[in-house]
Amino acid sequence: MTRYLLLCFVLLQISCKNNSDKKKVNPVITIETTKVLNEDLVINGDLFFPEGFSAIVVVDSIGPSRHIAVNANGDIYAKLREPNGTNGNMALRDTSGNGVADIKQRFGNYPNDGTFATEMRIHNGYLYFSSEQVIYRQKLNTNQLIPEGNPEVILTDYFPKRWHNAKSLAFDKKGNMYVTFSAPTNACEDPNSVGQIKGMNPCPGVEVLGSIWKFDENRLNQSQQDGQLYATGIRSMVAISWNDEDNTLYGLQHGRDYLHNHAPQYFSKWDQAVLPSEEFMKIEEGDNFGWPYSYYDHFKNKKLIAPEYGGDGKKEATDYKNPIMGLPAHWAPNDLLFYKGDAFPERYKQGAFIAFHGSMNRTPYPQAGYIVAFIPFNNGKPTGEWEVFADGFAGKDTIVTMPDAKYRPMGLAEGPDGSLFISESKQGKIWKVSFNGNKSEFGEEQLQEMEKAKSKSYLKIPEKLKNH
Repeated sequence: MTRYLLLCFVLLQISCKNNSDKKKVNPVITIETTKVLNEDLVINGDLFFPEGFSAIVVVDSIGPSRHIAVNANGDIYAKLREPNGTNGNMALRDTSGNGVADIKQRFGNYPNDGTFATEMRIHNGYLYFSSEQVIYRQKLNTNQLIPEGNPEVILTDYFPKRWHNAKSLAFDKKGNMYVTFSAPTNACEDPNSVGQIKGMNPCPGVEVLGSIWKFDENRLNQSQQDGQLYATGIRSMVAISWNDEDNTLYGLQHGRDYLHNHAPQYFSKWDQAVLPSEEFMKIEEGDNFGWPYSYYDHFKNKKLIAPEYGGDGKKEATDYKNPIMGLPAHWAPNDLLFYKGDAFPERYKQGAFIAFHGSMNRTPYPQAGYIVAFIPFNNGKPTGEWEVFADGFAGKDTIVTMPDAKYRPMGLAEGPDGSLFISESKQGKIWKVSFNGNKSEFGEEQLQEMEKAKSKSYLKIPEKLKNH
């Protein structure tokens, strides 16, 4: 009980505002219908792909948004970043058959509660979506663009609003829903630290915030206490997905920040820019991945003790589960999709697409990420390193600060024809990626062309600056 009360106190300290000021629900739905001619199609829309792939711009700008979902009839649903009011979802339909949305409808008879509203998933005939504090669902009807009735409340988070408040979802084949409850700090810092920053030990409530919980996907009006703790030691996770190939949950953690700021005697500013890893995790019941007491170093392929808990960049942490792969630091993996279709070349089958939202905090080094990457998989294990699949979001070679990037990749969804939909969060652009080449001839030559992109400043390891 003492740890629970301490957790509540910490959350109240970092919470900017409570969720008690939710607006009155406004059921008004706005509708926009436009006729799109074939000559108006935008091909690739600033993006670059391996040879044989191309994209059309489904919609240019629906407003800042997060995740997307595509129905079996091709309708697209997007979660908008709306801090208040209602109508926080967008529905898109192509009636001409050219892939471009000519009907756009905002809907959502529920109160918006913040810009970390993230999820949009279709599962067993329902559209599931999340605000910062609440997970909802509505029944889909293939004859209607807008889901039926009013949203049902599946789960409410009663803790105060906080940083890293996204509610990302995954579903298994047994009626379970997995929900991320991310932690609002870097390393569970002790506010009473004097000199070097220390971490609270034990970290209060890490099983509550810093974890993944399992719930009944069909039970209404649940709270966190109605669920079951599934895995812990996970700082912040937005990209989460169930892999049907091995029937297991996977996710990508946003690694912590401020190694140099918290322990300059052990870590340089360069270390802070390139460490720690964004961890690609295979998540099984009972796992503990070690946050906040440890972090993963993808150069050493080891989990190390965090400096707030006595680490010096060398001491190993052996009590926690390792990721299946360490990915570049601060790239912000925000969506994960295991490809199930047959429209792409065989090497993409069952592989993992990752949307890297891009870094914000690598100064004095350039920001990095801002791509959709691909990692080949077989039997639930990576069979190669990450590859550049979609590039061009940055709009320039050097990104000094995050606002310099033209787009920030955010959401991924697979279409009924095996195409890949990609969304970005700044203006709400959505692309539909298809393969038009010869699948049997696709190979290393096409991949090598994309490999050259890794020489760009936002993808390569930066050279150390003097005195940094």
